[in-house]
Amino acid sequence: MNDPIGDMLTRIRNASLRGKSTVETPASKLRAWVLDVLADEGYIRGYEKMTGKDGHPAIEISLKYYDGTPVIREVKRVSKPGRRVYLGVKDIPIVRQGLGVSIVSTPKGVMSDASARANNVGGEVLCTVF
Repeated sequence: MNDPIGDMLTRIRNASLRGKSTVETPASKLRAWVLDVLADEGYIRGYEKMTGKDGHPAIEISLKYYDGTPVIREVKRVSKPGRRVYLGVKDIPIVRQGLGVSIVSTPKGVMSDASARANNVGGEVLCTVF
């Protein structure tokens, strides 16, 4: 797999469109850090590390719904393996006039765009969520 974050985001998107309550993805530290930001911002209920059906480490993500519609309406991968997008703190995009969130990988860790601005750090923009 060339793009593990893109794979995880696609699994979340597909499961939420199908109305699933949970979705399973292979485990990694970067995926867990991105899920921490999504949980802190209120886009998912949470996640749990477990062992998958094949015996490899996995993460089970609990999706969040409001009145039967998914809380995550749109998720886009910004920085891809073929084209990395690095931005300074002043250039980090504001998603939907602040209603959405950009997830940024900075030298101080993976954080939301608001946290990156508060800490005055830029980095690689992983994805945007609305």
